[in-house]
Amino acid sequence: MKDIKEKVWDKNPKIRNPASRLPKELVRSAMLETKEKSRMAADKVGRETGEESPVEYAGNRIERAEQRVGKESTSAAYRGGKKLAVKTYEKLKAQKQKQRETATSPLEGETGVGGTSTQAGHTMAKKGRTEATRSIKLKPEAEKTIKEAGNRTVKTAPRVVKTSLISSKKVKTHAALQKKQAQKSMKAAREEKWATIHSVQTAKQSAKTAKATGRGLKAMAEAAAHAVKAAFAALMAGGGAVFVVLILIVGLIGGAAFLGNSQSSEVLSAEVLAHTPAIQKYASEFGIPEYVSAIQAIMMQESGGRGTDPMQASECPYNTQYPNTPGAIQDADYSIKVGIQYYADCVREAGCESPQDMDKLKLSLQGYNYGNGYISWALEKFGGYSKVNALQFSQEQVAAHGWSGYGDPEYVPHVMRYYSGGGWFTGLFGNRQLVNIAKSQLGNEGGEKFWSWYGFTSREEWCACFVSWCADQAGLIQSGAVPKFSLCTDGKNWFQNQGKWQGAGSMPSPGAIVFFDWEHDGTCDHVGIVERCDGTTVYTIEGNSGDAVKERSYAISSNSIMGYGMVVY
Repeated sequence: MKDIKEKVWDKNPKIRNPASRLPKELVRSAMLETKEKSRMAADKVGRETGEESPVEYAGNRIERAEQRVGKESTSAAYRGGKKLAVKTYEKLKAQKQKQRETATSPLEGETGVGGTSTQAGHTMAKKGRTEATRSIKLKPEAEKTIKEAGNRTVKTAPRVVKTSLISSKKVKTHAALQKKQAQKSMKAAREEKWATIHSVQTAKQSAKTAKATGRGLKAMAEAAAHAVKAAFAALMAGGGAVFVVLILIVGLIGGAAFLGNSQSSEVLSAEVLAHTPAIQKYASEFGIPEYVSAIQAIMMQESGGRGTDPMQASECPYNTQYPNTPGAIQDADYSIKVGIQYYADCVREAGCESPQDMDKLKLSLQGYNYGNGYISWALEKFGGYSKVNALQFSQEQVAAHGWSGYGDPEYVPHVMRYYSGGGWFTGLFGNRQLVNIAKSQLGNEGGEKFWSWYGFTSREEWCACFVSWCADQAGLIQSGAVPKFSLCTDGKNWFQNQGKWQGAGSMPSPGAIVFFDWEHDGTCDHVGIVERCDGTTVYTIEGNSGDAVKERSYAISSNSIMGYGMVVY
């Protein structure tokens, strides 16, 4: 076990803020609070509102429709019956008239037959009266027919009403749901609107305070956390304004992350931020340029960036200048170099492919604390890191060597408090931001957009103007991370004078500024932005490359590359 780094377990972490809350807890709390507020708001609106509700309105419309259908059916039956009665009455009247004419005809035709003709007339008259009586007696039957016709017409009406009742239930149910959702959305949206406005005001005030005090960054992060709660509450309430609110909150959180160089629950110290150029330099040198955030978090946990051994790397096997005892290194830059070289071994042995590969990343972090002997042990026995096996390894080392303690079994959660590399906004902020802005300009020809922005009234060689424009869009000129320059030599001199220069032949980080010397005469001729480096090839985005913004690539050992300006994000 010679690879195991012997280190006494410090039960009290050097930097810790127990009061901090993880974003996941804030989100959960916000969601629960919003659900309760929405329920109470809906009940209150129902009690206070005296206006006709959507359900009542729909129900009244249905009742009026039912009454109208019933009346129309009855009216139709009445008109049909009346028409039939009139027709029947006309028939009876015509029949009676005919009978009268038949009864009168024999009397007018009397010629001496005397009594016989008169008797026949009386007989016919009687018969006419009888027929008339019979015809008149048909009137009740006609009335019965009218009633039956009316009933048949009326009987069809309930079918229509029945169908309306079924539709009524559906409409009422739908209306009830619409009412409930509308009341929730309106009430909650009003409440969260004011909460969001308050959060924005708080964030602005925090930003002003950040310029005057070192506590400003933390205040900004806290304001952003409140804004997150407001955004999630608005999301639960629904409504078109949610999209705008979320964009606003994303901007607030991104601003806090950008200013603090951390999207974690606890911000990095000023001492750690001051060491960032050295961290970027050695991370690139040892092939892990994308792990700058992880190294910052390690340094924050180890020392807070203070002292002559900020990486607590004295016990690492790569320390050959000082004793291998705790705190022996007396050169902060050397401590950073040794610590990063050792951590690079941990990353490779853990098989970590990117800073977002969280399982392997945690294994590499615990390996830095215990020694990379833990990594091979954990992979062989458990397939990776866990809190349980981290504690088990510590206990086994204590038992095997008779020590009082070994390392920090909680090292991973302690470091993760400061880690920002796996956040939601990776690629939107930090070193990828400058790259993304540069890529968005690919295809631009002539460069007028960039040299006119710089202040030139006619065309100038604009490669440096392009880099400055991109840096300005990313807020790097305002923060002092990148100078505004139009001459390549001025940019190179600035980075060298600031101690942020990385020599040719090393591996640059994404977002670094690359300077070229085409003539190999020591004069800087061209400048661009590093998109990425795979260890053998440097991929860049350059303005004024053939008078356009283009992607280029060079061998990492190319003698045309003078070096790199390291951008501290």
